[in-house]
Amino acid sequence: MKYKTSLGNWTKGVTIAVTILFAFTIIKQYSIITDEGKANPIYTIVLLLVIYFIAFVFRPIYYKLTNDKLIVHRLFMDVQIDRKNIKSIELIDREYIGWSFRTFGVGGLFGYFGNFANPKLGRMTWYATRRDKTVLVVTNDGKKIILTPDNPKKLIADFYQ
Repeated sequence: MKYKTSLGNWTKGVTIAVTILFAFTIIKQYSIITDEGKANPIYTIVLLLVIYFIAFVFRPIYYKLTNDKLIVHRLFMDVQIDRKNIKSIELIDREYIGWSFRTFGVGGLFGYFGNFANPKLGRMTWYATRRDKTVLVVTNDGKKIILTPDNPKKLIADFYQ
């Protein structure tokens, strides 16, 4: 079964703001290259495009639950978790992910994915597109994974059927 995940309002705002900022910076850097003939701004342009591309291809598009796996579908490199390795899956309040900080990953551009930590839950891996409708998946080896399907109760109910 497939579970849609859409961007939350804050994530949409961050994505739009970063897109505008990157576009403005690239245009400005390009004008420096053409007007002054300097090649150094090309590095800034390439870096911004690489950051944007990486965030775009690794964003979670949807989640899929099969008989054997829980899959986080992305444009590049899906994440697959064997169902037999999942200890629990539960809906958690937004307060449990509040005060989370990114240790390595993306924090708003097309979603939240990568490694995060906070005082209540410790270290986690996020494959999220919003900061609400949060599902916590705990594996048998203690890893914590955050997902944000549009219908979290259905994902949980289907997992336990």
